[in-house]
Amino acid sequence: MVALSVAMGLGRFAFTPMLPVMLHEGQIGLQQGGVLASLNYLGYFLGALSSAWLRVPARAMVRGGLAATAALLLGMGLLHGFAAWGLLRAAAGLASAWVFVFASGWGARRLAECGMPALGGVIYAGPGIGIAVTGLLGGAAGRWGAAWAWIAYGLLAVALVAAVWSLFGDGDAGAPTAAAPPVPNAASPDADARWLIGGYGLAGFGYIITATFLPVIARQALPGSPWPDLFWPLFGLAVVPGVLIGGRAPVHWDNRLLLAAAYAMQAAGVLLSVVWPSIPGFALGSLLLGLPFTAITLFAVREARRLRGNAAAGLIGYATASYGLGQIVGPLFAAPVAQRSGSFAVPLLVAAATLATGAVLFVWRWRVAPGRATAG
Repeated sequence: MVALSVAMGLGRFAFTPMLPVMLHEGQIGLQQGGVLASLNYLGYFLGALSSAWLRVPARAMVRGGLAATAALLLGMGLLHGFAAWGLLRAAAGLASAWVFVFASGWGARRLAECGMPALGGVIYAGPGIGIAVTGLLGGAAGRWGAAWAWIAYGLLAVALVAAVWSLFGDGDAGAPTAAAPPVPNAASPDADARWLIGGYGLAGFGYIITATFLPVIARQALPGSPWPDLFWPLFGLAVVPGVLIGGRAPVHWDNRLLLAAAYAMQAAGVLLSVVWPSIPGFALGSLLLGLPFTAITLFAVREARRLRGNAAAGLIGYATASYGLGQIVGPLFAAPVAQRSGSFAVPLLVAAATLATGAVLFVWRWRVAPGRATAG
């Protein structure tokens, strides 16, 4: 949980509350902000893709990714210039993907060995906790200045990494291995795997526009209000109960239907920021977007394990890479459109439609290939 809090909550999503501060200070423009976000997601894509074939002990990948995340956060405050920030954000995405894939596998296997697989949801509460912390600290960043805020994030990451460093020095649990046999419990697992990879990519595009620009969108709709700085930590806080509840979903429930329900909830959350751009609308939208955020990841990992068993690391890596592609495209599409139109309405409507499409596709896949057992 702490590892994912650092890698995802701090390493990846600290940029969201920092973006309006950097825009206000004139360090970057909106389109440059979109490029920096997409460079981070490009790094995440490459990290996820490489995780499918890397044969490195999980403990080494997690430790290396965590140490790199802390150093890269500090670098954002110590170095200046768009080119340097672009390299740092891309490298941070690479590190966060490695930590996500390898720490997820490490934790899932350890919990299985301990006979407590139901606690898997706790692992994925980590990003939500990290997002909430970055959002709350980001509210003070306007007073500190962007450089000092980035350094504060880096020092927090150092402290958290130090607290869990020794735990990843014990054994190779969670390291991917090609020797573990897949689970022969599906009539066409290759087809299901392709649908999982494609459908997961739609989730990446569907949520990322709001997740990248939420404070900026809220400030445009509520000028002068103190609330815009609180919607992002509210999103993060909603992640925690969402994934804990999702983790308790009975293992006989079909993961594809769970994914469809989660996509529909996120689609409603994105749509609310367009049709009800008010304090209640943004608050409810943040909750609906956050509740299923990492529960989607949990259900996708469960589906991958249903299809591949202990050899699921490769499929998880490819699915995460697809998710990363969606994230790369999102800001590159949204920022120029918003810059020209002066509004994020069109990008958000496209994002909501994409999530709704993903929900329909997972339901359709369940209907054409029903009755398959799930695995936790």
